[in-house]
Amino acid sequence: MEPHSQVDGIIDSRAILEGQLRECFGRVVYSHKTHEKCADILLARLSQIKLWQIILSAVTTGGFIAAVFGAGKIGALIGVLVSTILLALNAYTKNYDLGELSQKHRQAAADLWIIREKYLSLITDLRMGEKPIETLQKERDDLLAELHTVYSGAPSTTYQAYKKAQEALKQLEDMTFSDEEIDAFLPKELKKG
Repeated sequence: MEPHSQVDGIIDSRAILEGQLRECFGRVVYSHKTHEKCADILLARLSQIKLWQIILSAVTTGGFIAAVFGAGKIGALIGVLVSTILLALNAYTKNYDLGELSQKHRQAAADLWIIREKYLSLITDLRMGEKPIETLQKERDDLLAELHTVYSGAPSTTYQAYKKAQEALKQLEDMTFSDEEIDAFLPKELKKG
């Protein structure tokens, strides 16, 4: 798109506004999906840690029981070694609450979802041409303030989550639907096909 869209020497303000809104919409789509992926990654990590805590607890207990019933120093050494690993793992989970952090990412994603939908509606309103540009600019500015509030309270995302979001949006097409897929959800009066 040219820096200034002109029709007979007049700057097309609606085209410029649409370009900005489309850019903002794209960024919010990515942020929403990235926060979802962060939450998924953290929950998977938490699940793995919980499983390892159970396994290490069982091995620690088994090592000490074996020491009591005659395995001697080897059983005790295994128990001490594994319990030290378990202690480190427990200290990590105490200082870094993955469940809480995952929930914060879920909340950020939920907050971004409604803003994403508002941007989509704003682009639709712009294209319909029924609202004055000043009204659309005010709605844009209000959305920007809402977005700032969400980003201010949201935890940081990771590169790994961004890559997963990118894959979901580009290759798996998480945000796109064919007319047939949409028609499957609608009553017959609203179907296209």
